[in-house]
Amino acid sequence: MTEHEKQPTAERDRTPEEMGDDVTEQQSPKEDGAQVSTAGENATVPEATIPELVIISGMSGAGRSTAAKCLEDLGWFVVDNLPPALIPTMVELGARSQGNVARIAVVVDVRGRRFFDNLRESLADLDTRGVTRRTVFLESSDDALVRRFESVRRPHPLQGDGRIVDGIDAERELLRELRGDADLVIDTSSLNVHELRAKMDAQFAGEEEPELRATVMSFGFKYGLPVDADLVVDMRFLPNPHWVPELRPYTGLNEEVSAYVFNQPGAKEFLDRYTELLQLIAAGYRREGKRYVTIAVGCTGGKHRSVATSEKLAARLAAQGVETVVVHRDMGRE
Repeated sequence: MTEHEKQPTAERDRTPEEMGDDVTEQQSPKEDGAQVSTAGENATVPEATIPELVIISGMSGAGRSTAAKCLEDLGWFVVDNLPPALIPTMVELGARSQGNVARIAVVVDVRGRRFFDNLRESLADLDTRGVTRRTVFLESSDDALVRRFESVRRPHPLQGDGRIVDGIDAERELLRELRGDADLVIDTSSLNVHELRAKMDAQFAGEEEPELRATVMSFGFKYGLPVDADLVVDMRFLPNPHWVPELRPYTGLNEEVSAYVFNQPGAKEFLDRYTELLQLIAAGYRREGKRYVTIAVGCTGGKHRSVATSEKLAARLAAQGVETVVVHRDMGRE
Protein backbone atom coordinates (compact mmCIF):
# COMPACT_ATOMS: atom_id res chain seq x y z
CA MET A 1 0.00 0.00 0.00
CA THR A 2 1.39 3.38 -1.00
CA GLU A 3 1.45 6.48 1.19
CA HIS A 4 -1.28 7.92 -1.00
CA GLU A 5 -3.55 4.95 -0.27
CA LYS A 6 -2.95 5.32 3.47
CA GLN A 7 -4.34 8.85 3.49
CA PRO A 8 -7.78 9.44 5.04
CA THR A 9 -10.73 9.14 2.65
CA ALA A 10 -11.51 12.84 2.90
CA GLU A 11 -8.00 13.64 1.66
CA ARG A 12 -8.16 11.16 -1.24
CA ASP A 13 -11.60 12.27 -2.48
CA ARG A 14 -10.86 15.92 -3.00
CA THR A 15 -12.85 17.95 -5.48
CA PRO A 16 -11.32 19.62 -8.55
CA GLU A 17 -11.22 22.88 -6.58
CA GLU A 18 -9.18 21.16 -3.90
CA MET A 19 -6.87 19.60 -6.46
CA GLY A 20 -4.88 22.81 -6.63
CA ASP A 21 -2.76 21.51 -3.80
CA ASP A 22 0.16 23.47 -5.11
CA VAL A 23 -1.88 26.61 -4.37
CA THR A 24 -1.33 26.08 -0.66
CA GLU A 25 2.40 25.48 -0.97
CA GLN A 26 3.68 28.96 -1.76
CA GLN A 27 6.64 29.13 0.59
CA SER A 28 9.90 29.15 -1.33
CA PRO A 29 12.85 27.11 -0.15
CA LYS A 30 15.83 28.92 1.27
CA GLU A 31 17.86 30.30 -1.59
CA ASP A 32 20.98 31.31 0.34
CA GLY A 33 23.73 29.12 1.72
CA ALA A 34 23.11 26.16 -0.56
CA GLN A 35 26.32 24.30 -1.29
CA VAL A 36 26.55 21.89 -4.20
CA SER A 37 29.75 20.11 -5.10
CA THR A 38 30.24 19.34 -8.79
CA ALA A 39 33.03 17.91 -10.88
CA GLY A 40 33.16 20.93 -13.12
CA GLU A 41 31.05 22.25 -15.97
CA ASN A 42 32.64 20.00 -18.56
CA ALA A 43 32.30 16.79 -16.58
CA THR A 44 30.95 13.94 -18.67
CA VAL A 45 28.86 11.03 -17.49
CA PRO A 46 28.76 7.60 -19.12
CA GLU A 47 25.63 7.44 -21.25
CA ALA A 48 24.38 4.24 -19.65
CA THR A 49 24.22 5.85 -16.22
CA ILE A 50 22.30 8.99 -17.17
CA PRO A 51 18.88 8.89 -15.43
CA GLU A 52 15.57 9.58 -17.10
CA LEU A 53 14.32 13.10 -16.48
CA VAL A 54 10.77 14.47 -16.38
CA ILE A 55 10.14 18.18 -15.87
CA ILE A 56 6.73 18.98 -14.36
CA SER A 57 5.50 22.51 -14.81
CA GLY A 58 2.31 24.41 -15.54
CA MET A 59 -0.16 26.79 -14.00
CA SER A 60 -0.27 27.31 -10.25
CA GLY A 61 -3.35 25.46 -9.00
CA ALA A 62 -3.49 23.09 -11.98
CA GLY A 63 -2.25 20.07 -10.02
CA ARG A 64 1.54 20.02 -10.31
CA SER A 65 1.93 18.61 -6.81
CA THR A 66 -0.58 15.85 -7.52
CA ALA A 67 1.31 14.89 -10.68
CA ALA A 68 4.61 14.90 -8.77
CA LYS A 69 3.20 12.72 -5.98
CA CYS A 70 1.96 10.25 -8.57
CA LEU A 71 5.45 9.89 -10.03
CA GLU A 72 6.86 9.55 -6.53
CA ASP A 73 4.45 6.65 -5.89
CA LEU A 74 5.74 5.07 -9.11
CA GLY A 75 9.30 5.13 -7.79
CA TRP A 76 10.61 8.36 -9.28
CA PHE A 77 12.98 10.57 -7.32
CA VAL A 78 11.00 13.82 -7.12
CA VAL A 79 12.42 17.27 -6.38
CA ASP A 80 9.90 20.07 -5.86
CA ASN A 81 10.65 23.69 -6.79
CA LEU A 82 14.23 23.07 -7.86
CA PRO A 83 15.86 26.17 -9.40
CA PRO A 84 16.26 25.43 -13.12
CA ALA A 85 19.98 26.24 -12.97
CA LEU A 86 20.46 23.21 -10.70
CA ILE A 87 18.68 20.68 -12.92
CA PRO A 88 21.89 19.59 -14.75
CA THR A 89 23.62 19.20 -11.39
CA MET A 90 20.77 17.03 -10.11
CA VAL A 91 21.01 14.83 -13.20
CA GLU A 92 24.77 14.51 -12.73
CA LEU A 93 24.37 13.53 -9.09
CA GLY A 94 21.77 10.95 -10.11
CA ALA A 95 24.19 9.53 -12.66
CA ARG A 96 26.78 9.08 -9.90
CA SER A 97 24.35 7.03 -7.81
CA GLN A 98 25.31 3.84 -9.67
CA GLY A 99 21.73 3.18 -10.72
CA ASN A 100 20.10 3.99 -7.39
CA VAL A 101 18.48 7.10 -8.89
CA ALA A 102 17.44 6.00 -12.36
CA ARG A 103 14.42 8.30 -12.80
CA ILE A 104 14.23 11.93 -11.70
CA ALA A 105 11.20 14.23 -11.78
CA VAL A 106 11.69 17.96 -11.20
CA VAL A 107 8.87 20.41 -10.47
CA VAL A 108 9.61 23.84 -11.96
CA ASP A 109 7.21 26.70 -11.25
CA VAL A 110 6.94 30.43 -10.68
CA ARG A 111 7.77 30.10 -6.99
CA GLY A 112 11.33 29.97 -8.26
CA ARG A 113 10.72 32.81 -10.70
CA ARG A 114 14.09 34.46 -9.89
CA PHE A 115 15.72 31.40 -11.45
CA PHE A 116 13.13 30.78 -14.17
CA ASP A 117 15.06 32.69 -16.82
CA ASN A 118 17.82 30.06 -16.48
CA LEU A 119 15.53 27.25 -17.63
CA ARG A 120 16.30 27.55 -21.33
CA GLU A 121 20.05 27.49 -20.65
CA SER A 122 19.68 24.44 -18.41
CA LEU A 123 17.63 22.56 -21.00
CA ALA A 124 20.23 23.33 -23.66
CA ASP A 125 22.90 22.00 -21.29
CA LEU A 126 20.93 18.77 -20.85
CA ASP A 127 20.61 18.38 -24.62
CA THR A 128 24.38 18.66 -25.09
CA ARG A 129 24.87 15.93 -22.48
CA GLY A 130 22.48 13.62 -24.29
CA VAL A 131 19.95 13.52 -21.45
CA THR A 132 16.56 12.13 -22.45
CA ARG A 133 13.98 14.46 -20.96
CA ARG A 134 10.24 14.95 -21.13
CA THR A 135 8.16 17.92 -20.08
CA VAL A 136 4.68 17.58 -18.57
CA PHE A 137 2.63 20.78 -18.52
CA LEU A 138 -0.44 21.06 -16.27
CA GLU A 139 -3.06 23.39 -17.76
CA SER A 140 -6.42 24.62 -16.49
CA SER A 141 -9.02 27.21 -17.41
CA ASP A 142 -9.06 30.64 -15.77
CA ASP A 143 -12.42 29.90 -14.13
CA ALA A 144 -11.18 26.67 -12.58
CA LEU A 145 -7.98 28.29 -11.30
CA VAL A 146 -9.85 31.22 -9.76
CA ARG A 147 -12.21 28.82 -7.97
CA ARG A 148 -9.30 26.83 -6.59
CA PHE A 149 -7.45 29.87 -5.29
CA GLU A 150 -10.62 31.27 -3.75
CA SER A 151 -11.45 27.93 -2.12
CA VAL A 152 -8.15 27.92 -0.23
CA ARG A 153 -8.19 31.73 0.28
CA ARG A 154 -4.66 32.17 -0.93
CA PRO A 155 -3.30 34.76 -3.39
CA HIS A 156 -1.79 33.79 -6.70
CA PRO A 157 2.03 33.97 -6.41
CA LEU A 158 2.21 36.55 -9.23
CA GLN A 159 -0.83 38.70 -8.56
CA GLY A 160 0.97 41.23 -6.34
CA ASP A 161 -1.45 44.03 -5.50
CA GLY A 162 -3.80 43.01 -8.31
CA ARG A 163 -6.46 40.35 -8.67
CA ILE A 164 -6.10 36.59 -9.00
CA VAL A 165 -6.83 36.82 -12.73
CA ASP A 166 -3.95 39.30 -13.09
CA GLY A 167 -1.58 36.74 -11.60
CA ILE A 168 -2.97 34.00 -13.86
CA ASP A 169 -2.47 36.17 -16.95
CA ALA A 170 1.10 36.96 -15.93
CA GLU A 171 1.88 33.31 -15.32
CA ARG A 172 0.41 32.21 -18.66
CA GLU A 173 2.62 34.70 -20.45
CA LEU A 174 5.68 33.56 -18.50
CA LEU A 175 5.02 29.88 -19.29
CA ARG A 176 3.83 30.29 -22.88
CA GLU A 177 7.05 29.05 -24.50
CA LEU A 178 7.44 26.14 -22.10
CA ARG A 179 3.85 25.04 -22.77
CA GLY A 180 4.48 25.10 -26.51
CA ASP A 181 7.52 22.84 -26.14
CA ALA A 182 5.88 20.40 -23.70
CA ASP A 183 5.71 16.71 -24.61
CA LEU A 184 2.47 16.21 -22.68
CA VAL A 185 -0.17 18.82 -21.85
CA ILE A 186 -2.89 17.80 -19.38
CA ASP A 187 -5.94 20.01 -18.94
CA THR A 188 -7.19 19.54 -15.36
CA SER A 189 -10.14 21.96 -15.58
CA SER A 190 -12.69 19.18 -15.16
CA LEU A 191 -10.50 16.51 -13.55
CA ASN A 192 -10.49 15.43 -9.92
CA VAL A 193 -7.41 14.07 -8.16
CA HIS A 194 -8.10 10.45 -9.09
CA GLU A 195 -8.61 11.27 -12.77
CA LEU A 196 -5.35 13.22 -12.90
CA ARG A 197 -3.49 10.38 -11.22
CA ALA A 198 -5.02 7.94 -13.74
CA LYS A 199 -3.70 10.05 -16.61
CA MET A 200 -0.22 10.15 -15.08
CA ASP A 201 -0.30 6.41 -14.41
CA ALA A 202 -1.32 5.74 -18.00
CA GLN A 203 1.72 7.64 -19.25
CA PHE A 204 4.40 6.59 -16.77
CA ALA A 205 3.40 3.36 -15.02
CA GLY A 206 4.47 0.97 -17.79
CA GLU A 207 7.99 -0.42 -17.64
CA GLU A 208 8.32 -0.43 -21.41
CA GLU A 209 7.20 2.85 -22.90
CA PRO A 210 5.80 2.71 -26.45
CA GLU A 211 7.19 4.95 -29.13
CA LEU A 212 4.02 7.03 -29.38
CA ARG A 213 0.81 7.29 -27.35
CA ALA A 214 -2.31 8.90 -28.73
CA THR A 215 -5.50 10.17 -27.15
CA VAL A 216 -8.39 10.46 -29.59
CA MET A 217 -11.01 12.77 -28.09
CA SER A 218 -14.46 13.45 -29.49
CA PHE A 219 -15.98 16.82 -28.60
CA GLY A 220 -18.74 19.25 -29.50
CA PHE A 221 -17.78 22.60 -31.00
CA LYS A 222 -20.65 24.24 -29.13
CA TYR A 223 -18.90 23.33 -25.87
CA GLY A 224 -15.54 24.75 -26.95
CA LEU A 225 -12.27 23.37 -28.30
CA PRO A 226 -10.19 21.08 -26.04
CA VAL A 227 -7.30 23.22 -24.82
CA ASP A 228 -4.86 20.29 -24.84
CA ALA A 229 -5.50 19.24 -28.46
CA ASP A 230 -2.49 18.88 -30.75
CA LEU A 231 -4.60 18.20 -33.85
CA VAL A 232 -8.25 19.13 -34.49
CA VAL A 233 -10.56 17.35 -36.95
CA ASP A 234 -13.88 18.93 -37.98
CA MET A 235 -16.53 16.38 -39.01
CA ARG A 236 -19.28 18.92 -39.59
CA PHE A 237 -18.88 18.48 -43.35
CA LEU A 238 -20.98 15.31 -43.02
CA PRO A 239 -24.79 15.26 -42.56
CA ASN A 240 -25.84 15.31 -38.92
CA PRO A 241 -27.63 12.16 -37.64
CA HIS A 242 -29.37 14.45 -35.15
CA TRP A 243 -31.85 15.30 -37.92
CA VAL A 244 -32.73 11.64 -38.50
CA PRO A 245 -35.50 10.94 -35.94
CA GLU A 246 -34.72 7.24 -35.49
CA LEU A 247 -31.01 7.96 -34.91
CA ARG A 248 -31.27 11.09 -32.76
CA PRO A 249 -31.53 9.28 -29.37
CA TYR A 250 -28.39 7.24 -30.01
CA THR A 251 -24.69 8.11 -30.08
CA GLY A 252 -21.84 7.40 -32.43
CA LEU A 253 -21.18 4.18 -30.51
CA ASN A 254 -24.36 2.75 -32.03
CA GLU A 255 -23.70 0.61 -35.13
CA GLU A 256 -26.59 2.16 -37.07
CA VAL A 257 -25.34 5.69 -36.35
CA SER A 258 -21.78 4.74 -37.34
CA ALA A 259 -23.01 3.11 -40.54
CA TYR A 260 -25.04 6.21 -41.38
CA VAL A 261 -22.02 8.46 -40.88
CA PHE A 262 -19.62 6.39 -42.97
CA ASN A 263 -22.09 5.75 -45.76
CA GLN A 264 -22.09 9.46 -46.50
CA PRO A 265 -20.11 10.65 -49.55
CA GLY A 266 -16.51 11.39 -48.62
CA ALA A 267 -16.60 9.87 -45.13
CA LYS A 268 -14.59 6.72 -45.81
CA GLU A 269 -12.22 8.57 -48.12
CA PHE A 270 -11.60 11.17 -45.43
CA LEU A 271 -10.83 8.49 -42.84
CA ASP A 272 -8.42 6.72 -45.21
CA ARG A 273 -6.52 9.87 -46.16
CA TYR A 274 -6.42 11.30 -42.66
CA THR A 275 -5.02 8.01 -41.36
CA GLU A 276 -2.27 8.24 -43.99
CA LEU A 277 -1.59 11.82 -42.94
CA LEU A 278 -1.30 10.74 -39.31
CA GLN A 279 1.32 8.18 -40.32
CA LEU A 280 3.49 11.02 -41.65
CA ILE A 281 2.84 13.15 -38.57
CA ALA A 282 3.55 10.26 -36.20
CA ALA A 283 6.87 9.59 -37.90
CA GLY A 284 7.80 13.24 -37.47
CA TYR A 285 6.76 13.22 -33.83
CA ARG A 286 8.98 10.21 -33.19
CA ARG A 287 11.94 11.90 -34.86
CA GLU A 288 11.41 14.98 -32.71
CA GLY A 289 11.09 12.92 -29.53
CA LYS A 290 7.39 13.73 -28.99
CA ARG A 291 5.74 10.73 -27.38
CA TYR A 292 2.19 11.97 -26.75
CA VAL A 293 -0.41 13.38 -29.12
CA THR A 294 -4.03 14.38 -28.55
CA ILE A 295 -6.28 14.28 -31.61
CA ALA A 296 -9.56 16.13 -31.08
CA VAL A 297 -12.42 15.10 -33.38
CA GLY A 298 -15.33 17.52 -33.33
CA CYS A 299 -18.88 17.85 -34.54
CA THR A 300 -21.69 20.17 -33.43
CA GLY A 301 -22.68 18.46 -30.18
CA GLY A 302 -20.03 15.78 -29.73
CA LYS A 303 -22.60 12.99 -29.84
CA HIS A 304 -22.80 11.36 -33.28
CA ARG A 305 -20.27 12.14 -36.04
CA SER A 306 -17.28 12.90 -33.82
CA VAL A 307 -17.88 9.83 -31.63
CA ALA A 308 -18.20 7.46 -34.59
CA THR A 309 -15.12 8.92 -36.28
CA SER A 310 -13.05 8.81 -33.07
CA GLU A 311 -13.76 5.11 -32.65
CA LYS A 312 -12.80 4.31 -36.25
CA LEU A 313 -9.70 6.49 -36.13
CA ALA A 314 -8.52 4.99 -32.83
CA ALA A 315 -8.91 1.48 -34.26
CA ARG A 316 -6.78 2.45 -37.26
CA LEU A 317 -4.05 3.89 -35.03
CA ALA A 318 -4.06 0.84 -32.76
CA ALA A 319 -3.67 -1.41 -35.81
CA GLN A 320 -0.53 0.59 -36.69
CA GLY A 321 1.00 -0.10 -33.27
CA VAL A 322 0.14 3.24 -31.67
CA GLU A 323 -1.07 2.86 -28.08
CA THR A 324 -4.40 4.68 -28.21
CA VAL A 325 -6.97 5.86 -25.68
CA VAL A 326 -10.43 7.08 -26.71
CA VAL A 327 -12.20 9.79 -24.71
CA HIS A 328 -15.69 11.11 -25.49
CA ARG A 329 -15.64 14.46 -23.76
CA ASP A 330 -19.13 15.76 -24.43
CA MET A 331 -21.17 12.61 -25.06
CA GLY A 332 -24.17 12.66 -22.73
CA ARG A 333 -24.14 16.41 -22.06
CA GLU A 334 -27.38 17.02 -23.95
